[in-house]
Amino acid sequence: MRIALNASAELLHADIAQLRNHAEQACDEGFSGWWLAQTGLVDALTVFTALANSAPGLEFGTAVIPTYPRHPTALAGQALTTAAALGDRSFVLGIGLSHRPVVEERLGMSFDRPIRHLHDYLSVLLPLLATGQVNYDGEAFTAHVEATRPEVQTPSVMVAALGRQVLRVAGHRTDGTILWMVGERTVAKHISPRLTEAANDAGRVSPRIVCSLPVCVTNSPDSARTAANSVFELYGHLPSYRAMLDLEGATGPGDVAVIGSEEEVATRLAAMANAGVTDFSALEFGTTPDEFVATRRLLKDLL
Repeated sequence: MRIALNASAELLHADIAQLRNHAEQACDEGFSGWWLAQTGLVDALTVFTALANSAPGLEFGTAVIPTYPRHPTALAGQALTTAAALGDRSFVLGIGLSHRPVVEERLGMSFDRPIRHLHDYLSVLLPLLATGQVNYDGEAFTAHVEATRPEVQTPSVMVAALGRQVLRVAGHRTDGTILWMVGERTVAKHISPRLTEAANDAGRVSPRIVCSLPVCVTNSPDSARTAANSVFELYGHLPSYRAMLDLEGATGPGDVAVIGSEEEVATRLAAMANAGVTDFSALEFGTTPDEFVATRRLLKDLL
């Protein structure tokens, strides 16, 4: 299992220089990848382009870009431009449906038939990324495009998938899934078998499973879990995450966060690998500076 860093918390500072420093340190310390969410007013793909000459060899991936705010033709152009800037660097375009409350209440858009939306989205996005051409008439999206495509390697596409139907689409049509707030038992019993079965049915290679969780090495696990439940409280209420927490037998986000001594955290990460996680993206978390230092030290030791 490869170990990467989830740098999404760094977006809170909205500082490109700080993001560059974070990526360069991750590269220097030997982490496999550097993942960014699309959140706030800092655009993840633009950040990757700005960092094209930094942190050589470090995989960049979005975790994830919501599909509803961007037409797939627009996202294809952004992704291909980013790939051109990044050159030979491994680049994963992670996308996701987001959630009904976000799409309907914050964006004022309909979340009806999200699986049809995803199917149509991929039917436009994937051929554009591969060839620069698409002729598709769908229910959610229609696109008739023939455009000059940058001479770049086609970006890998992955889908945030938690429910059965989305897992089936992800396995059938993309390179894998990107998870957040999903514990190892749920990966082993729900995510991995369904995703792998769908990929096998489609004749695809074994899918990647990128799993991200808060990680904290601490001598005060109860305090850290209480803090995690507070900081990540939202994910205990959004229906899709709530369903995954229930499958895990978790009361709240603090129960799936990777929190404990060095030995306990290392044991949890080994369990992730045994469950089928191919890439673990650590979102470093803590309540004291010492916890952040201890967490980074252990993660480096596990590389």
